[in-house]
Formats: sequence, C-alpha cells, structure tokens
Amino acid sequence: MTDKTVYDFTATTIRGEEQSLDAYRGKVLLIVNTASKCGFTPQFEGLQALYSDMKDKGVEVLGFPCNQFKNQDPADDQAISEFCSLNYGVDFPMFSKIDVNGPDAHPLYQFLKKQAKGLLGSEGVKWNFTKFLVDQNGKVVGRYPPTTKPEAIRGDIEKLLA
Repeated sequence: MTDKTVYDFTATTIRGEEQSLDAYRGKVLLIVNTASKCGFTPQFEGLQALYSDMKDKGVEVLGFPCNQFKNQDPADDQAISEFCSLNYGVDFPMFSKIDVNGPDAHPLYQFLKKQAKGLLGSEGVKWNFTKFLVDQNGKVVGRYPPTTKPEAIRGDIEKLLA
C-alpha cells in the first residue's frame, strides 16, 4: 500500500465519464468532499478562487460530492453540477457523488484516509469539506478539517510549488 499514489485510482466525473487520476500527475491536488446544503457550502467560493488563482501554476481542486452527512447533498449529479456552477461559478473538476466512509467508501477515499489520519489518529471523514493535500508525486501530505477555509491552505500549496 505504501507504494501507491493517488494516480493509481480512477473516479467517475460528474458527467459520468471514467477518469484516471493519473491525468493529474505532476500537479498539486486539493481533494475535497463537498455538499450543496451544508453550513460549509460557501467554501465552494474559496475553492474556486484558489483554483482560479493557482491552476496555471499546476494546482487542481477535485470535488467529490457526498451525501453521508445529514443528507446534505441529496440531488443527482446533474443537479449538483448545476448548483455549483450557477451559485459559485465552479469550473474545477467535480466527480460523481461517492461515499467517503463505511463499507462502500470510494477506494480513493479509503487510501486518502489511511495516508493522512484525522484528529487523534482517526481515519473516518467527520464532515463535508474535509480537504486532502497531495503533492506533485501523488503522495498525500496533509489533511484539513472542514473548518479550515481554502485560503488558509494556500501557504502549504505554495510551499509544494516552490
């Protein structure tokens, strides 16, 4: 498991196409489980700003809608995509809705949680908008709780780009 990187995984885009994460090789990634009806939903604005400012420097934000926390993203992929685009101007890559915890957790999230544990060494994602930072080699280098705003991660991203 230690030789694995995020590039070893695939995920379905919000438009239903299978996407290898190897397509993001050499980029810094911020991977986020999102929700449209959450108190943290306004973080889409910060995620989009970060992406707009840094995509030309080799940064990608990858959004993974999840409905596991108090039913806060019950819509289908098309409605989620429209909501993110219309309300927050999201144009960073969004993927199909997944589970991040439990027996049906997406394999990418099983990997992310093992690589960067949460508070007190816990693996489970506690809430929407948990963020994982991945370096240009596909290694998970950080995990941030939902309360960490995207702009607060900018310094860590810039260190990876330096």
